[in-house]
Amino acid sequence: MFLDRVKISIKAGNGGNGATSFLRNAMTANGGPDGGEGGNGGSIIFKASKDMNTLYEFRFHKKFVAGNGENGAKKLQTGANGKDLIIKVPCGTVIIDSESDKVIADLFEDGSEFVALKGGKGGHGNAYYKSSIKQAPHYSQTGEVTKGHEVILELKTIADVGLVGFPNAGKSTLLSCISNANPKIANYPFTTLYPNLGVCEVRGQTFVVADIPGLIEGASQGQGLGHYFLKHVERVRLILHLVDISQSDGRDFIEDYLTINKELENYSSELANTPQIVVLSKIDLIDEETREERIERFKKEIGIDFITISGATYEGIEQLKLLTLERLSKIPKKPPIQVEEFNFDKRDYESINITRDDEGAFVLSGGKIDNFIRGVVLSDTRSFAYFQNRLQEMGIIDMLKQKGMKNGDTVKIKDIVFEYSE
Repeated sequence: MFLDRVKISIKAGNGGNGATSFLRNAMTANGGPDGGEGGNGGSIIFKASKDMNTLYEFRFHKKFVAGNGENGAKKLQTGANGKDLIIKVPCGTVIIDSESDKVIADLFEDGSEFVALKGGKGGHGNAYYKSSIKQAPHYSQTGEVTKGHEVILELKTIADVGLVGFPNAGKSTLLSCISNANPKIANYPFTTLYPNLGVCEVRGQTFVVADIPGLIEGASQGQGLGHYFLKHVERVRLILHLVDISQSDGRDFIEDYLTINKELENYSSELANTPQIVVLSKIDLIDEETREERIERFKKEIGIDFITISGATYEGIEQLKLLTLERLSKIPKKPPIQVEEFNFDKRDYESINITRDDEGAFVLSGGKIDNFIRGVVLSDTRSFAYFQNRLQEMGIIDMLKQKGMKNGDTVKIKDIVFEYSE
């Protein structure tokens, strides 16, 4: 099954907790603090792989969590870092922040990587807090807890040439004639339900061709199936625009040509300006006189160069391959999407929010509070004294007073509840 767009949730690993420990051995009955640092959490990393061509693997597996850092231990032992989680995706996968709908990465080249989320920082052990006035700290710091995010993975096929046209214009047949692909071919609309890729070799050189599901009028606005796959021709350098000159489906071939170009333009001005080779297909289905009449009409009404082919008899196929190679030699490859600088993994270490609950207690929250509280242990006298001093130094007491806090009021910070007294 082909899948080219999927939403997944990702979360980096939490940091490990720092240890609270004191040196004790046969030679030392009551040594100093020796609690080690917690390990950092693992990161979420996306990596492009040429061995994948669909996002099908994400159909059922949609939650990805990196490893947590291990806790620190005695004897200044640092906890092991959490294992990074590498998520492989096909080349050409665009990663979009689900909340803002902004593109955060374009994994264009095989092996290219993007660190989407960094692991949480490990907490400090009690040895870190040792000083001349704090020779025996009985507290340590907890590890940083990371937040999950949702991202959208969207595959934009990377090919040199895109085949476009109405259903039954002969695109799949042409792909089978010029490349190593074996697409499904039948005489009914929408045979191609997903892009097929093939490699065409001409005079020792190769290029990749994508057969895009047939377009119909209104495709760019969501009609039919082709609109869903227009993104797969955004990256191509050259378009082979197939037009059924036999009019086997009862449509006028000139109108077909104009309609497809209009749909390309409606979808993207850049796509509309992509160089084209017009291919009048299925010439074997009409007699020579009718063929000449329609070719003359195309010259008169459209007035651009074209090539005629038959996928059934291979007439014109070799000439088309040579012309395609020649045109490609003069067209540079399209670059990856220019990603606007955007801090997707922005972490809040500065915000301070003060609200009041139903009981009238003052509730402190925010990134600065979360980070601060990681190193507080109320059961330790000195840790609690540090906690009180820091509230004053950070200006939080003054902020609470401005909000109306008075002597005897209750203040809540996470799981900490205390009564303010001057």
